[in-house]
Amino acid sequence: MPLLIDAWSLPDPAQDLPADAGASRVAIFGGGCFWCTEAVYTAVAGVLEVRPGYAGDSSITADYRTVCTGRTNHAEVIEITYDPAQVTYGQLLKLFFGVAHDPTQKDRQGADVGRQYRSVIFYATPDEQAVAQAYMRQLDAAKIYSGPILTTLEPLTAFYVAEPEHHDYAARNPSNPYIAGVSTPKVKKLKHYFPHWLKAGR
Repeated sequence: MPLLIDAWSLPDPAQDLPADAGASRVAIFGGGCFWCTEAVYTAVAGVLEVRPGYAGDSSITADYRTVCTGRTNHAEVIEITYDPAQVTYGQLLKLFFGVAHDPTQKDRQGADVGRQYRSVIFYATPDEQAVAQAYMRQLDAAKIYSGPILTTLEPLTAFYVAEPEHHDYAARNPSNPYIAGVSTPKVKKLKHYFPHWLKAGR
């Protein structure tokens, strides 16, 4: 990831959703292969559940084989259910931009190329949209990256959960070369820069 500064210097969002106690909330992010982003957020304290899936197109094309053709408008995404009293939407965004993926790549993440691997935030409310927009402007103004942020903000119309074999894929397949080469380094980066955000025992 072409960070100009180390992740310790990544700013906190100046604007955020309130850290309310009570009901859980959901955030939906796409940052390349959902196996890898799922592995990052599963380790974060306050994250109650992470489900891989698809968003951006219709239910007719919401399956792995079809999405992998790159001919739909679906992105591989994760649905993050979280406790806003423990971790805020803005903090999830900070990990999205600082650990989970490279937001300066268009329609790809490394060797994974295609529309389905785009950097995208699907917002469910105007407040989520506003917080995400503000943070992206904040990062661009701070010149965090060597290139512009290419993350798109798209309204969420529906989330389609992925097939069972994709759930907890990294945890179940740690010796898979792709997981070892792409997913594991992201989790290591999370542990290195943000150990205070990890679940106990991680």
